[in-house]
Amino acid sequence: MSGRPGIGPAGGQPREIVEVAYDGDSTGEAMTMNWRWAAVVSAIVWVWASSVAEVMAGQVWFGTYSRRGSEGIYVAEFDALTGRLGQPRCAARATNASFLALHPSRPVLYAVHEVGRFDGRPAGGVAAYRPQSDGALEPLVVRPTDGPVPCHVAADPRGRWLVVANYADGSVAVFPLDAEGWLGPRLQRLQHEGRGPNERRQQGPHAHGVTFDRTGEWCWVPDLGADRVFGYRVGARGLELAPGAIGVPPAGSGPRHFEIHPNGRWAYSVNELTSTVTFYEWAAERGTMEAKTTVGALPVGFEEANTAAEIAIHPTGRWLYISNRGHDSIAQFRIEPDGRPVRVGHTATRGRTPRHFALDPEGRWLLAANQDTDNVVVFPIEPASGTPGEPVCEIAVPAPVCVVFRR
Repeated sequence: MSGRPGIGPAGGQPREIVEVAYDGDSTGEAMTMNWRWAAVVSAIVWVWASSVAEVMAGQVWFGTYSRRGSEGIYVAEFDALTGRLGQPRCAARATNASFLALHPSRPVLYAVHEVGRFDGRPAGGVAAYRPQSDGALEPLVVRPTDGPVPCHVAADPRGRWLVVANYADGSVAVFPLDAEGWLGPRLQRLQHEGRGPNERRQQGPHAHGVTFDRTGEWCWVPDLGADRVFGYRVGARGLELAPGAIGVPPAGSGPRHFEIHPNGRWAYSVNELTSTVTFYEWAAERGTMEAKTTVGALPVGFEEANTAAEIAIHPTGRWLYISNRGHDSIAQFRIEPDGRPVRVGHTATRGRTPRHFALDPEGRWLLAANQDTDNVVVFPIEPASGTPGEPVCEIAVPAPVCVVFRR
């Protein structure tokens, strides 16, 4: 054996590195090989651990109402391994930046300004932002939505159109997007018609959500006031109403948001006024939507006031979730082999008025935004049952009403 100087610990003295030379003894050769393999394995583990840490470290944006000191859109670091959220901070100052949406492939985030007047006229606004590495949002452009109180926004999967639902007058605004996600001036304004039996909430149309299918060929806008889920065919010139694609829940339901199952054949609307979910069968080749059944989102015996709000389907397609405002819970449904939802339980959101919630892209965590208690709570999703478990984290966000994970 021979020795030579080596580099010691930081601030320490050089140490001797002992080398084992091969002299025909298989033991010495094995020691050298083991040392080399250990070094290789350590390097691989280090690279793997660094990659996992990078993948698991992400960010979440929160849309808020301008109440109780809210400054606009907030952002927090999110550890997808532990479910922990960091301290939230303001990402962009904005008024009633309630609902957020990401471009499908470009680094652009869109937000509606849920107000009744914009630039001195009856309208709301929609803004585009460029996210920075720390989650801060650089303003790019703001456009009027040509309808008051815009409450929902979505970009089509092909990156051609941004669609906004204007609640107050039941109109839909369609904006073109260029190859970089830049938001152009409004191209279409589609006006819904109709009313429902609820005299207080359904005297006229109230567009409340926007959902595209995965192909980007179809778009649905649930209208709470008209009691319809309006279906549109998406093309090179924008959206065109497709009467056969309209979903019709039971009268007085007030459809609020809408989801397409990952298999592309089933669809579900959360109905705000009756706290229910309606299951539809969707035939894209024929362009037809047929309501099959409607199931309640509240536990048996609950008689207090409640309105259902958000809906989401687990990435596996096995479970569906709905938020209840009043019961203040997440209702979980099992999706049967024929697509029908079966309610299996409820999880308290640890706050009041869960206007929105979101599942992380892997379906491991559920983040519930409690509007009236200014908190966001993180629940783990049990892999075998899909049930939200005991919360692992809670942060304070003023009047949170939307949760969006950074991709």
